[in-house]
Amino acid sequence: MGNAFALFLYLSPVVTFKRILKKKSTEQFSGIPFVLTLLNCLIGSWYGLPFVSQNNFLIATVNITGAALQAIFLTIFLIYAPRREKNKVIGVLTLVLVFYAIYVFVSLFALHGNGRRLFCGTLTTICAIIMFAGPMVIIIPSACGSGFGTLQLILYAMYHKNKGQTKKSTADDQATDEKIDSVKIQKEKPSNGHQSQDEQV
Repeated sequence: MGNAFALFLYLSPVVTFKRILKKKSTEQFSGIPFVLTLLNCLIGSWYGLPFVSQNNFLIATVNITGAALQAIFLTIFLIYAPRREKNKVIGVLTLVLVFYAIYVFVSLFALHGNGRRLFCGTLTTICAIIMFAGPMVIIIPSACGSGFGTLQLILYAMYHKNKGQTKKSTADDQATDEKIDSVKIQKEKPSNGHQSQDEQV
């Protein structure tokens, strides 16, 4: 089941490359994901070989098939890609192949038996997790952004409501102060009148 899902994943760019072949342009597509998928397939196919780990024939075959597909996709991409994108893909592809060569050399000559199997299996697992979890890099920030946006709206609604109540309270307090001042003035007027009569006497 896992191999079938992986094979389906490797075949998923077929629609994209039909469009590239039809328009003879890579448009806004990037070739980097195909390079990284190629690396994942190469590492997985190496791990599936009998002298690295036994009884993993299906892992080897599905990854070898995936590597062949990615190589075809990359060839088509490099044919129709603009110069700048082409140079970038070639640069990343060179780094990937150098990394793979080092990986093969270390596992073949520096490690043996269980150590080789553990090293290759761990790296294969890490690469598979990164590839299959890659879309989460897009989904998680979007979910976080939606959550923070909702929180902002809630805080704005609360603040806006409290702000209106504060303005109303301030207006009421101002009106009360004006009434108190008016009463004081009215009380002071008679006393001021009595004081003027006493001065006349």
